[in-house]
Amino acid sequence: MDREKRKQMIYEYKNRTPEMGILSYKCIHTNEIFLGTANDIKAKINSNKVKLNSGSYPNKYLQELWNKYEADSFEIKIYKRLELKTKEDKEKTLKKLDELLENSLKEVPESKRMKKKKRK
Repeated sequence: MDREKRKQMIYEYKNRTPEMGILSYKCIHTNEIFLGTANDIKAKINSNKVKLNSGSYPNKYLQELWNKYEADSFEIKIYKRLELKTKEDKEKTLKKLDELLENSLKEVPESKRMKKKKRK
């Protein structure tokens, strides 16, 4: 790959707007649903799978279900996407993601958080 092409690809990567939203992990054996935020959906799905497959996911109950039923027993979906009209600062975006998660948890009362709520 030539130098200019590489520079262009790095520039595009750094200036991209990743897809953000709420992820849903549903265990098809128990019908339990776990919701969590993602400020980069593709990266978050990959990261969560690595943690779950290695047995190091922070939510111990989700980890137990994953270990017991294995990856093929989970439906992983994008529950909601966060639509940003302009490029906002990170703090505002994270606040919007948290609000979207809270609303999603209310919409699906049987759902659980993927991770514990951070204390302020």
